[in-house]
Amino acid sequence: MRTEERAGRAGETAAAQPAGAADGTGRRDLRAAAGGAVLVAVAALVGWAVNGDGSLYAGWPPLIASWDPHVGPGTPAAFALAVLAVAVGPRVAARTRWRGLLALSWAVSAAWIFSLALVDGWRSGFALKLTSRHEYLAGVAGFHDIGAALRTFEDHIVMGRPGNWPTHVAGHPPGATLPFVFLDRIGLGGAVWAAVCCVVLAATAAAAALVTLRALAGERIARKAAPFLVLAPGAIWAGVSADAAFAAVAGWSMALLALSATRTTRLAGAAAAGSGLLFGLVCYLSYGLPLTGLLLATVLVLARTARPLPAFAAGSLVVPVLFTLAGFHWWDAYPLLVERYHQGVGGRRPYAYWVWANLAAVTVSAGLATVAGLRRSAVAAPGAVRALRTGRPLAGAQRLAVLTLAAALAVVAADLSGMSKAETERIWLPFVLWLLPAAAALPDGHRRGWLGAQVVLALLVNHLLRTSW
Repeated sequence: MRTEERAGRAGETAAAQPAGAADGTGRRDLRAAAGGAVLVAVAALVGWAVNGDGSLYAGWPPLIASWDPHVGPGTPAAFALAVLAVAVGPRVAARTRWRGLLALSWAVSAAWIFSLALVDGWRSGFALKLTSRHEYLAGVAGFHDIGAALRTFEDHIVMGRPGNWPTHVAGHPPGATLPFVFLDRIGLGGAVWAAVCCVVLAATAAAAALVTLRALAGERIARKAAPFLVLAPGAIWAGVSADAAFAAVAGWSMALLALSATRTTRLAGAAAAGSGLLFGLVCYLSYGLPLTGLLLATVLVLARTARPLPAFAAGSLVVPVLFTLAGFHWWDAYPLLVERYHQGVGGRRPYAYWVWANLAAVTVSAGLATVAGLRRSAVAAPGAVRALRTGRPLAGAQRLAVLTLAAALAVVAADLSGMSKAETERIWLPFVLWLLPAAAALPDGHRRGWLGAQVVLALLVNHLLRTSW
């Protein structure tokens, strides 16, 4: 244990070295970030060149957006919050009591998401955001009899059949729509309540990531990551998006498993079962989110234990069994979803462009500080792999590297599948959540500047473009 503690402190010290101590005054970090910016620029230039006939089905490739410089009621709050967070955020994150930091991360994250949403105005940015004919709310009426809707759900996925579901309802398992149905049943129907619930839940994702990082990589690294988790550019698409809520659910599954695997809770078995329960739910929120299983496996690898697996497995069966008994069969629905996907614009979008432009879109969502941090993760990866292979203790920075690179691998797998062509700035928010902590590896002396780059990117995108979905 003392050896592990010394290794962890050494890793944290290395991560905190002044710019230049490790890699030439941080110039390699800047080059990595510049590479990310070039990727986005090339994707935009190529996209504009080939999108004359609308074949990319994206208004401002590689983003689903349109050019529309504007300000709104959220502009003053967003700018004020950005300036305040950059000025004092790292210091507050380092000094606030842990439980207070978790609460503060939720509050500031919610404020950041909400203020960015209001840049587009109350109605178009928030109140009416979920009223599109493609959204989940458009399918709520089809669940007037929940049992019948679940039993016949698969019959309405493919276009051309009577009463086929709206795009987002058909594109996800019914677990994604049911929360909106339940809100409607308890008198909280409509787009405003749905948007409020999405933002409130999505804002907890940062706290879930902090709990996970503290358990796996140490509290110091978690505190360094906190401002980057809270002020992510992806907050643009978290307000208002069910995908951001999905990210929070998956995030808490990770947090509970990390607590169980590292025995940092007295209720390790219950935490593992809770993690499995949430993972089972995640699989019925989105067909792409079983990939979060890769991240959960990474938690066990870093903790070097399989003890949580029995309780986790038992918990993970609950939601699939309930849906199967209710008449919805995931394994039958997914091939129908693939057919529906190829019937729509997803099938017409060229894979040759989106297979790399997707990465440009997620770069905007994650930010250039994340790109620079991932470069450091890649540098630390060989040493981490050697330590894992030989049984030596991993430093905190190495644990951080393994976790963030596992998230990058999940992104690559989702990208190569061909089932995520465009919209990845929003769809991949559950993976972006675990890319963001890579910025904790950036030098202390430059952290405020990198955080500033994150918020400037978010403000520019949100004020220059009219984002969609």
